[in-house]
Amino acid sequence: MTAAHPGYLVNPRDLDLADPNLRLFDATVYLMSAESGYRAESGAAKYAERHIPGANFLDLIKAFSDTSTGLGFSLPGPVALQNAFQNAGVNDDSQVVFYSLSHMMWATRAWWLAYYAGHTDIAVLNGGLARWQSEGGEITTSSPHYPVGNFTVTPNPPRFVNAEQVSSAIDELRTCTLNALSPAVYEGSGDMHYGRRGHIPGSINLFYDELLDEGSFRPIDELRDALAGRGVPEAERIIAYSSFTFVGLLNKASDRKHFF
Repeated sequence: MTAAHPGYLVNPRDLDLADPNLRLFDATVYLMSAESGYRAESGAAKYAERHIPGANFLDLIKAFSDTSTGLGFSLPGPVALQNAFQNAGVNDDSQVVFYSLSHMMWATRAWWLAYYAGHTDIAVLNGGLARWQSEGGEITTSSPHYPVGNFTVTPNPPRFVNAEQVSSAIDELRTCTLNALSPAVYEGSGDMHYGRRGHIPGSINLFYDELLDEGSFRPIDELRDALAGRGVPEAERIIAYSSFTFVGLLNKASDRKHFF
């Protein structure tokens, strides 16, 4: 069985660092426990210590979030998002690849932002920096800078939903609301939480680590089985929240997939 959208993932051996159109970004973020739930810590310092040659750092906490909401990782407006991508050096014809040093979810978060913004040549480096190094890829401390890009954002609003839309979908049988955090966070137990314990009523839990094997996405057959075990493929619409999952990789009807 093959992926419906194989271009959404790129393996280290297939990443062409010599391609002048390549825009490669480390999107690493670390989540640390705090009294109010958690705090987000930038991966910029770790990026400076080691990264893939030619990669720049993508600041998901500030540059690629609306920091005026009082909530972490809020979706920026179209103008702010366009400015952020252009300042990062992204062009309309760039091949944009994201990876992370920490969890894969940060690379997929960056991917979703670019997807929402309308870029069509975007991918996640499968396995991130750890797999890159394990397969013999070079690392560096040199920090290049891409020139300002010309990417024009064409937002696709249905890719994100708001709280009102989520609330109205709770009792919709055609909608699957998917929480991809750990079972402990989903249940409201354990030390880690996001301000309020528990989950959205009616949402199902599919822990994102179940989709990974040593930091890389599992084979397509295993991913399909994991989703099928939660009834995801039968849903007409999927709302994923508190997670940066990559369900669009699997389904040709990706216009039905939503990210919140």
